[in-house]
Amino acid sequence: MSNWFSSKIRVLVTGGAGFIGSCVVRHLLKETQAIIFNLDKIGYASDCKSIDLLNLHERYTLLKVNLSDPVRTAEAVKKADPDLVMHLAAESHVDRSIDGPEVFIESNILGTFNLLQAVKKHWESLNYERKTKFRMHHISTDEVFGSLGEFGSFSETTAYDPRSPYSASKAASDHLVRAWYHTYGLPVIITNCSNNFGPWQFPEKLIPLVINNAIHGKTIPLYGDGSNVRDWLFVEDHVEALLLAATTGRLGESYCIGGYGERTNRQVVESICCLLDKFRPQSKSHISLVKTVSDRPGHDKRYSIDSSKINNELNWQPRHTFESGLELTVLWYLNNLKWSNDVLKKSGYSGNRIGTSR
Repeated sequence: MSNWFSSKIRVLVTGGAGFIGSCVVRHLLKETQAIIFNLDKIGYASDCKSIDLLNLHERYTLLKVNLSDPVRTAEAVKKADPDLVMHLAAESHVDRSIDGPEVFIESNILGTFNLLQAVKKHWESLNYERKTKFRMHHISTDEVFGSLGEFGSFSETTAYDPRSPYSASKAASDHLVRAWYHTYGLPVIITNCSNNFGPWQFPEKLIPLVINNAIHGKTIPLYGDGSNVRDWLFVEDHVEALLLAATTGRLGESYCIGGYGERTNRQVVESICCLLDKFRPQSKSHISLVKTVSDRPGHDKRYSIDSSKINNELNWQPRHTFESGLELTVLWYLNNLKWSNDVLKKSGYSGNRIGTSR
């Protein structure tokens, strides 16, 4: 990666005000001399505070643009004039996709199409030196592969089998990116990651939701019997993998990124409660707040990622275990209660359950 960022290259990050995207932006601002353009529509879960705290605005520009608008998207790409595009912008909450799939189709499919068209035009206009170096990295999810049984793991050759409006929209965006590579020669790379967690995550996702509810003495909902399995990946490890793939991965290839952190949802919830008991003890264990609720419609049973391709080709390994990453995350939220309260208030999300309709 160091050779790639040896000069002040221009990087366009879509969704850079989101959880993973903002971590990408922070990493690039702190570790490189790259000039960053953050294209984000600033939706309900967007937050730029973690970026603003760095106070590096001479190398950072926020472009408040919705990818569903093709004209403004093209204008934003032209203004950024990028050497690297990292496409993270997406609606990503499964429960919300169940209640309102339209915005997922608009953002994840139409938005990706509009970006591809604008990026293709930009790439074709570059001089030979910049054109041969240019890359577009599309960041996706393991949920496009569907659900696993008790054994096995997802890999780059796993057939797509999405089960929710969210995962279906991401699968469609993956296919569009591959088509632009094969049809037009656009130099792309795709990565599919497992569940991310860490600081600055909007508190509707499982780990921050559990932490936030427990801190405030609210019920902690556990879907079904809590036996659904996810592979957890600390966000900073993911970002390191993304930048490796973006700059040294083989064009046209996809890479699966997992954290070797398979846990049932019940194990995750109980681990959080145990850490809260340790760092913020009360008369009763926080586990007493856990309550099982009816399962999510179409709830995938198990995810697991085989990361051997990116391990072998790009020499990437996660630096955090699930346990060490979770402890860092719990401590961060305990020390940043005001941020959680502020973003929840700004978003209008009260912590109520969504995505129960059939």
